[in-house]
Amino acid sequence: MTAQELRQKYLDFFAKRGHKVISSASLLPENDPTVLFTTAGMHPLVPYLMGNAHPVGQRLVNAQKCVRTDDIDEVGDATHHTFFEMMGNWSLGDYFKKESIAWSWEFLTSTEGLNLNPKLLAVSVFAGDNNAPPFDEESYKLWLEAGVPVERIAKLPKKNNWWGPAGQTGPCGTDTEIFYWSGKEKDVPVSFNDDNDLWVEIWNNVFMQCFKNAEGNFEPLKQKNVDTGLGLERVTAVLNHCDNYQIDLFLPIINKIEELSDKKYLSDKDITRSMRIVADHVKTAVFIIGDPKGVTPSNVGQGYVVRRLLRRAIVQAGRLGIAIKENSTWLEEIVETVINIYISVYPELVENKVLIMQAITQEANKFQCTLENGLKEFDKLKVENNLVQGSDVFNLFQSYGFPWELSEELALERGWKIDRSSFEAELEKHQELSRTASAGKFKGGLADNSEETTKLHTAAHLLLAALRQVLGDHVSQKGSNITAERLRFDFSYPEKVNAEQIVKVENLVNEVIAKSLDVASEEISLEEAKNSGATGVFDSKYGEQVKVYTIGHDNNKTQREWDNIFSREICGGPHVSNLKDLGHFKIIKEQSSSAGVRRIKATLE
Repeated sequence: MTAQELRQKYLDFFAKRGHKVISSASLLPENDPTVLFTTAGMHPLVPYLMGNAHPVGQRLVNAQKCVRTDDIDEVGDATHHTFFEMMGNWSLGDYFKKESIAWSWEFLTSTEGLNLNPKLLAVSVFAGDNNAPPFDEESYKLWLEAGVPVERIAKLPKKNNWWGPAGQTGPCGTDTEIFYWSGKEKDVPVSFNDDNDLWVEIWNNVFMQCFKNAEGNFEPLKQKNVDTGLGLERVTAVLNHCDNYQIDLFLPIINKIEELSDKKYLSDKDITRSMRIVADHVKTAVFIIGDPKGVTPSNVGQGYVVRRLLRRAIVQAGRLGIAIKENSTWLEEIVETVINIYISVYPELVENKVLIMQAITQEANKFQCTLENGLKEFDKLKVENNLVQGSDVFNLFQSYGFPWELSEELALERGWKIDRSSFEAELEKHQELSRTASAGKFKGGLADNSEETTKLHTAAHLLLAALRQVLGDHVSQKGSNITAERLRFDFSYPEKVNAEQIVKVENLVNEVIAKSLDVASEEISLEEAKNSGATGVFDSKYGEQVKVYTIGHDNNKTQREWDNIFSREICGGPHVSNLKDLGHFKIIKEQSSSAGVRRIKATLE
């Protein structure tokens, strides 16, 4: 079974059971300052898990694009990725454990689903602890009723069977996990032991009934939810008894790298590792840059992750003997291959192909200069008794962007060793400072739904509308971060916004606020929203029905007959009911965010 077939089979199965199919949300989280990327399927649905009504109903199913970089150094083995797709079916205060467990088992074992041998499956349930709900006896009994033998049900602690939250705070709860025996059928053990690597986790059913607050305590959620996850790449590999890089979502990329390098994927463990890193990292960069809210390589935040991915890929390509030089087309050929794999599923990659190619090519050319400068500095390193101090290598990495792997390779060629412990100590110190700064900078994001953040979120709508009036309709939102004290708003614009334009934008917003207009909302189809002139990222994030907020109309007319519209935008966040609640809008700062993107910081007084 191909991944493409598995994706569709999963969506169809749950659609027949009353779930509405929604499209993947952006990889760049909206109004969540605690993470750089969407790391799980539940991430974009947090408002609805918290009790807000979803426009299309209480049962949902989708394939969500995800990026996780915590294990970036593990990429190169048979299973780790930075980009992956998470299949998920959702109950937002509707069904709970009974239906969730029954449908999971049915999908895995029936001919309508994957038709797996039940004798090759095992499960785990939450054993309970003092700081969370007790032993999940209900799930335990439901698995017995489904026909799972008692010796195949493991009771495991929180580190195994507790999920969430995706960020520092948010919905979370106990989970039950399903495992598949990946070894030979004749060798399957009678009992289940999760320490045996041949038992591969293929499904996770999270029963969200708690909220972790800022103090680290657990509170009951307004409603009980079900959040399931099935890793598309991992399960496809298990079904085909191959490694993750030999499934249809990776094999064309591996084949292209083989062609470019004139080497075979499985001919040598170092070649295998390098090809996996190139394939994974280029794919992830393509998806981040090509996202409807995508970012390009830079030295900060999400852009830095893209830069790091591409530079690691370039270094590994060099190890494979692929030419790293200006005007080389090898990267473009791999990018083209990635886009072709997903062309029918994620059309945004085709729509943004020119931007993707341009950004990746520019980064490759920049890195060529980095490599040349870094090589000169590497040759100046002090070496005593054939040992290079890790702190010197870290300075090379920090100052010149010179990758650790390349320093290590060059050292080996010269018969040197690098003091890796001191390098890692410097790196950990650097990361800790970054985390501390980030935590302080982003404390208190929009997820708290407080009165002040709600006001600033509404003001962000006014700001976008004013920017489009002053700078042109081509301006679009590229991201935002809102705390109780200020809003930070990123938007597309190729040059600095001058002082006169800033004053015009600020005055426009305050003129509208002074009119004390109502903020009206309606739920309409995505197509209607597009045709009505609403702004927003049209990626079907909220399904076929979307919520549209409009500011500036004649209250004597119906909502569809707006007069003097100032702002009309698709959005799922909280808003004030009338602009009189906002106060005076003040722009504090305008600056560059990344190439082609400007940033405004503002507040309400």
